[in-house]
Amino acid sequence: MRKLATIRTVHETRPIDGADLIELAVVDGWKCVTKKGEFAAGDAVIYCEIDSFLPVREEFEFLRKSSLKVMDDREGFRLRTVKLRGQISQGLLLDPKILGREFSVGEDVTEELGIVKYEPPIPACLGGDVVGGFPAFIAKTDEERIQNLAGDFDSFRGLLFYVSEKVDGTSFTAFLLFNDEIGDQFGVCGRNWQLAEDESNSHWRVVRELNLRERMGTLGRSLAIQGELVGPGIQKNRYALKAPTVLVFNVFDIAASAYVDKAEMEAICRELDLSIVPPLGEMNVPDDMDAILALAEGKSVLNPKTQREGLVWVRGSGDDRVSFKTISNKFLAKHGD
Repeated sequence: MRKLATIRTVHETRPIDGADLIELAVVDGWKCVTKKGEFAAGDAVIYCEIDSFLPVREEFEFLRKSSLKVMDDREGFRLRTVKLRGQISQGLLLDPKILGREFSVGEDVTEELGIVKYEPPIPACLGGDVVGGFPAFIAKTDEERIQNLAGDFDSFRGLLFYVSEKVDGTSFTAFLLFNDEIGDQFGVCGRNWQLAEDESNSHWRVVRELNLRERMGTLGRSLAIQGELVGPGIQKNRYALKAPTVLVFNVFDIAASAYVDKAEMEAICRELDLSIVPPLGEMNVPDDMDAILALAEGKSVLNPKTQREGLVWVRGSGDDRVSFKTISNKFLAKHGD
């Protein structure tokens, strides 16, 4: 379960130009606008990440005017990136006293506060019946944001990473598992579920159009192809594509229980005639958090008329693999809903 609400420490507070009632509080790599004087450096706080969906409770009622949403037929408050007095604010800081108990820094209080991840409504073309949960023998794709890795940033600085554009679509996984005892298994998954074959489902339609089951069989390996499904009906089709397609960003070796490195991923995709997310080459991690977040901003390779969502940074493979994502604040401010 993703840690959406954790006990953290305020690193510093900063004034905001032209603002008398609000200021900026910095927590790890995150920056949150707060009431002036509400928190000070060294204070313990509950930090709630963007995309958190907070339940309707008295402590959160101040969010009603700005953040009320409905998800799965229930009301709640969705946290998103906002700009106040020209300052980007990401997340919410709360006084840990609302817990009504002792607490410790680093503690995960997501479940205790009834917070879940906000998930937008699923388009009809992506719906359908499920076979079961996401297969346990495949790693799920969910790169950590660099702001949550502030404590590790010093170890990344100056290192060379493989960098690709983060594409704004919906999660796609297709796997082929060779098994002499129970027979070969082929499956297709969204982010959380394995999907039943359905002619109206976009995931399976793309699999058939790409002849993916047969192509993967020619490799003779137990692999999972993971990528973003993009196109009409998906995330407002920001890239103005004419048909649904998959852009691969990972290949998972099921037998080795590890991701292959990016060079091997590209070779496998060439052999399968699959497109990959736009690679931007190798980059050295810059000196500070602000600089690496600035690199996330820019136009999409897929459609230069729209902002890219951000970048994904990957180094190494197997047990030595390090990866994280940097999301464009310009993208979040414009498309956060």
